[in-house]
Formats: sequence, structure tokens, C-alpha cells
Amino acid sequence: MTVAAQVTDLLVQCIDQQASDLYFLPYQHTYQLQMRTTGGITQLCSLPEGQAKEWLNHLKFTAKMALSETRRPQLGARQLEVEGQTIFLRLSTVGNFQNQESLVIRFIYVQAARSRYIFPQQFSQLTELCQQRGLVVFAGPTGSGKTTTLYQLAAGLGANKMVMAIEDPIEIFQPDFLQLQVNEAAAMTYPALLKVGLRHRPDILIVGEIRDEQTANVAVRAALSGHLVLSTVHARTARQVATRLNELGIEAATLAACLTGVSYQRLLPTTAGAAVLFDIYDPTQGGEGNESTWQQSLARAVKLGKIDLATQQAFING
Repeated sequence: MTVAAQVTDLLVQCIDQQASDLYFLPYQHTYQLQMRTTGGITQLCSLPEGQAKEWLNHLKFTAKMALSETRRPQLGARQLEVEGQTIFLRLSTVGNFQNQESLVIRFIYVQAARSRYIFPQQFSQLTELCQQRGLVVFAGPTGSGKTTTLYQLAAGLGANKMVMAIEDPIEIFQPDFLQLQVNEAAAMTYPALLKVGLRHRPDILIVGEIRDEQTANVAVRAALSGHLVLSTVHARTARQVATRLNELGIEAATLAACLTGVSYQRLLPTTAGAAVLFDIYDPTQGGEGNESTWQQSLARAVKLGKIDLATQQAFING
């Protein structure tokens, strides 16, 4: 079997598992191939260094990357047709201190399948919050389905509207949206793209992540000017989102004027397969009673037979 055929089989294997990332990681005189899915990272195989380099070179060649460069960071892109579906691949390479090259491939799928929810009414509650405009922020660890939730909300609300997404990197391909990807080397930062993007007057703006004061300020200004802004931020609970935004320089009064909704989510193993559980807070109503507590939702899921006691204990702290 040719190198091209072997690499294609590997990529198709990852796509069949709906992998988000594929890693080529140097380890002594071998390469470890690892795949990231919603269930975490899985070891696929170990390749001899010579074979791994052949595969790496093939991938770099098809992504229009320099084969001679193995130390400095490189970015590349290509597409793959699988059963009539176009999958977009984003490649990134960099060498370690021993000049051993590593590679990560990000798989970008056309949005088709919808997430499953332990309590579908929670997604309906989020949809209602988004009707009010303003800033709606999502928290949760990597692989919890935040981007899928953002896109499903935007797709449902965006009929006959201008929807713009700014991400680093683009994770889901949605042809109905205007999607911009951050490129630090080309001075296309989150703040720069946000400023330019607002000139397009989007009705709905997806900001992949609020990660610094500049991004936070521009996202808040967009929300205050009447846009619906959907974004994510690093926080361990729904309540901690406001605290995190305060730390990024957003004053409490400003936040109160623009923050429409907050959600924390995790992808849980259920008796019917993986499904999302939310912890939602509606700050527009005020008061502790407007936050559906995580522990109560878990207990309810156990009572209804949707998750078992072991899952409840594993996710009791979010």
C-alpha cells in the first residue's frame, strides 16, 4: 500500500470517529499517533521514526507546507472528500528542542448532526435567552460541545440574518455564516477581526473565545450596540463567568447592562449515548434562584434514569 493510501486510511479512520484532532508526537525513536474525540485522547498506534516522517512529509506536501522546514512553526490546509462530504483539514507543525517535528491536524466538519441534550428544555431556555440580544457566554472544558451549541443556536436564530463567526481556529464549517479565522502572524487578531467584522453589521456575532481585555471590551461593545454576541470563556461554573469577565476589565455595571445569559456545559455519558447537560444562569432576572444548580440537574438526571450514580459522582463538581 502506498504512503498516500496509508495516510488516507488513517484520516478516514479519524473522521469515522468524528475526531477533532490527530496528533503526530515524537517519542524517542518512534512517533505516537493520538486522536482526540469528545471522549478524550486515544492512542492509535506507534510508528517507526522513518515511516512517520514519510507520512508527515506526504501530509505537509498535500497541505502546501515546506518539506525542508522542520523546526519553525508552519500552518497548512487541505480538503478530503469522504462519502460525498467535504472535510476541511488544518495542519500545524513545530519542532521540539531536539529538532523533532510534531504535527497536529484539526478536522473541520460541515455542521449537520445536532448535539443531544439530557434535558432538551435547557436548550430551549438558551434559545429564549438569545432572543433578547446582548452577550451570552458559555463555559466548559475542551470537548464539552460549546462550539456546537453556539452554532446550533446561531443557525436556529439566524434565518435571513447576517451571522459572523471569528474563531481560532474555525472548528465547524457553516456555509451560511461569514467565518473569519485568527492569524496572529498576519496581524489578524481577535480584537482586529472584531473591529473589522462589526463594519459588516452582523445580526449575530460568534466570538470563539474571550481571552484578553481587548477581546472582552470589543465583544461587550458589540453586545451593548444591539448585536447578539455568543462567546466562550474559561470558567469552572456558570457563576464564575461574571467574575472572569470582571478580571478581564469589564466593570460590574457594564456587565449588568449587556450580559443576557450564562451557561456551563459538559458532555456526559448517558444510557442512550453522550449528551450535553447545562447549568444556566439568567442574570437579567437577578437573584440566586435564577441559576439552575449543577448538582440538582445531576440528581434529576439520575432520578429519571438518564445517567448512573457513577457518572453523577464523576461530574459532581462540574
